[in-house]
Order: sequence, then structure tokens, then C-alpha cells
Amino acid sequence: MNELTSPATGDITVVKIGGNIVDNPEALARFVKDFASLPGRKILIHGGGKEATRLSDRLEIPTTMIEGRRVTSRETLDVVTMVYAGLVNKRIVSMLQAEGCNALGISGADGNAITATRRKATPIDYGFVGDIAPEGVDTSLMGALLDAGITPVYCAITHDGHGTLLNCNADTIASSVAIGASRLAPADLVYCFEQPGVMEDIDRPESLIPHITPSSYASLRERGVVNKGMIPKLDNSFRAIGAGVRSVIIKHAANLTNYTGTTLSGE
Repeated sequence: MNELTSPATGDITVVKIGGNIVDNPEALARFVKDFASLPGRKILIHGGGKEATRLSDRLEIPTTMIEGRRVTSRETLDVVTMVYAGLVNKRIVSMLQAEGCNALGISGADGNAITATRRKATPIDYGFVGDIAPEGVDTSLMGALLDAGITPVYCAITHDGHGTLLNCNADTIASSVAIGASRLAPADLVYCFEQPGVMEDIDRPESLIPHITPSSYASLRERGVVNKGMIPKLDNSFRAIGAGVRSVIIKHAANLTNYTGTTLSGE
């Protein structure tokens, strides 16, 4: 049985979309329609990095990325909060409503949904970037929304519980939310972006890697096949599997409703 198209009653599908989908109006519209059509309980997580980068450029605020992660100065924090928790989040929620999917957009601060701690400045100072502890996701709020027939739409902004907002990598948000969802019911995590999955050669679609284990991941990373933004995505995927998430699949957003892509497992 395809767990993405025919989930058992009560199961939870957690889907994360990347910035290239958010940035493309046609691709986003197709994705939203497909996501809204998924049966069962579901959760959406989004980033919006390119939009934030464009606004930063217009405001002459420099953008610094290290291994796919944004260094967040106080000025950058203002930008990503406006973009992630505001413009992008509400745009997606309004599109879901148009497709008959009753959605609620939230940041980590809303309803105390996700708390994080500011990452230590050593060995790399990422600025106002948060790390999420296993207990950082409020599963009672998540469960209440899902039970009420509401689809939560999480952005990548969290808070520290002491009045400070923190930027988190959206892939990390996705894995943390999926881990939280797995404490409520069997949960599957799907990372959707602009490629068919993890590729041996990004210029050759036929080089899709159908299955990755921790040992094969180590080899792929050592050879440079997996690099930059794919590193946090796969790191978080294996963290989710190790913490109880039933499956993780990385795929093209256009393939959300079919069983394609790269499947990750613990063995």
C-alpha cells in the first residue's frame, strides 16, 4: 500500500517544501493542490530562503550561508521573520484554504508550538539560530489542531521562551515536527524540492539513488555526492528515523502523490 496516498486512519503525513517551490508560483500552486488532496491528517512545513535573500539584498543586508545553513544576524532575523512567518506562511495558508484544506499558519512562538535554544557560538557563530530539543515540539497543540480537522502550517521561526525569536533550518523543523507527530500516531516525513530525489549527478535524472542507509550516506558525503544544502536534509532525515518516524522520502514536489524518490532507512 502506498502510505502517501492511502494512509491508515489516524496516521500523519508531514511534508516539507523547499524555497525553489515556494518561489515558483506555478509549482507552488500545483503542490498546494496535491497536498490538499492527500487523505488523512497532514502537516506542512516550509522555508522561504530565496525570498528572504532577495529582501536582504534590497535592504543591503549581507547573506552568509555555511553548509546550507543561514547565518542569522539581528537584522537578518527581522527579515526572515517577516518573510517566513508573514508573507510566505500566509500566502500558502490562503492557497490551501482555496483548495478546501482548512489550514492554520504558525511560528514556533504561536501557541508555544516549538521552543529552541540559541546555538552556541563555537565552533561557528550562526547568530540567532535555534536548536530544537526532543521536547521542544508541543505535541498537545499539534494533536488538538489535527483532531479539529485543521492542518498546521509551520514556518521556520521558533522562540527561546524568553522573548527572543530564533531562525531554524526548515529541514530541522520538519524532522522535529515529524518526531513529535510520531508520538501521536505512525508518521511519515516527505521532503519535497525541485529534484527527483538524491542524485549521483544532478544533471542526469536517471542517476536517482532510490535508497540510502547511514553507511551509504557516509560514503556519498565523503565522495562529495551529497553536499551543501543536502547535508542538513539527510542529517535530519536519519535523526527522524532514529527517533521513531516510520519513513522518510526525498522527492520532487510534482511527485508528492506517487511513490517515487529516494527512500531513507536505518539499515
